Amino acid sequence: MAPVAVPPTQRRFRTDWRRLIPLRAQLAQAVGLQRGMLLAGLVVIAVFVLVALFAPLLAPYGYAQLSDAAGNFGAQQAPSSQHWWGTTVSGYDVLSRTIWGARTALIMVIAGVVLSLFAGVLLGLLSGYFGGWADRVLVVVTDAIYAFPSLLLAIVMSIVISKGQSGLWTGILAAAFSITVVFIPEYFRVVRAEVLRVKSEAFVESARVIGASNWRIMTRHVLRNSTRTLPLILTLNASESILTLAGLGFLGFGIEPTSAAEWGFDLNKSVSDVAAGIWWTSVWPGLAIVLVVLGLTLVGESLNDLSDPRLRTRRRLVRSDVRGGPGTTDLDASGVPVAPGVPIAEDWVPRLPTDEDGAAEEATR
Repeated sequence: MAPVAVPPTQRRFRTDWRRLIPLRAQLAQAVGLQRGMLLAGLVVIAVFVLVALFAPLLAPYGYAQLSDAAGNFGAQQAPSSQHWWGTTVSGYDVLSRTIWGARTALIMVIAGVVLSLFAGVLLGLLSGYFGGWADRVLVVVTDAIYAFPSLLLAIVMSIVISKGQSGLWTGILAAAFSITVVFIPEYFRVVRAEVLRVKSEAFVESARVIGASNWRIMTRHVLRNSTRTLPLILTLNASESILTLAGLGFLGFGIEPTSAAEWGFDLNKSVSDVAAGIWWTSVWPGLAIVLVVLGLTLVGESLNDLSDPRLRTRRRLVRSDVRGGPGTTDLDASGVPVAPGVPIAEDWVPRLPTDEDGAAEEATR
């Protein structure tokens, strides 16, 4: 029976669907340590997102729950079958607070990074494309914003908005606003530099000659070619936003425990427990912060290595003495396939002549 041919439209749809998988091209390009770092970071981020989304199902208790049918939980209770990670000094279940804290951190990342991303990209696009006095003013303002530490600005905004003690959304708003103000210059400078380079390309001049409007040129031609490095900056800023929220909670300017669970606040309340040998109240929230920030940093650093050809790991699928040998796929140092039948060196780097080579050449003469 002859195989059924797949229509071209279906084959095209399948190919386009595979291309929509996030970071698929980066995973295929990475090898060795780079691939290990990228996979480890993606796994940590995936677990973090899943825990945040399904917190009501995973947490055994509520983030502000102090008792159940058996009675009060009790303060500073050691890990047991009822409370796997023990209880805090206030009587909250540590496991439940840690799980619910992931949702608070995820909301913080979305609120802070997304706002700064849209504002910074828009300002950078307009400033780089039109230029003029507005461009010079924006450059000066964004350079001045770098003088403000993000944590100090977050403390000031927390006091102004909610008098230092805030609920879930007011605390997120205070931290997200400070993160937005601090992160906007980063996106602005990156996008502006790319726009200045792209707008002088031949295809942009061609679009301008045929009568395309400025808005169409900016959105269809310039913007699409000016956002290559934004995923790298986004991952690094996401980790910094989590640290800022945790810093606010640790200093006492974060979210109240009855409004939401927050890892920095739990660390603040567990400082006195460490000296008394009560380790479980501080280990788990601190470990959650470290793991999430580490996962985001691993993804960001891996994307940085892959975007820079100078830091990209040489790729060699099968070691052979001749390129294009049986069952081999040979790539050069930049990852480009090479012609078969060309001898290759042991480590892909041309070997410099040595004194032994010179003596052997003289002997043959």
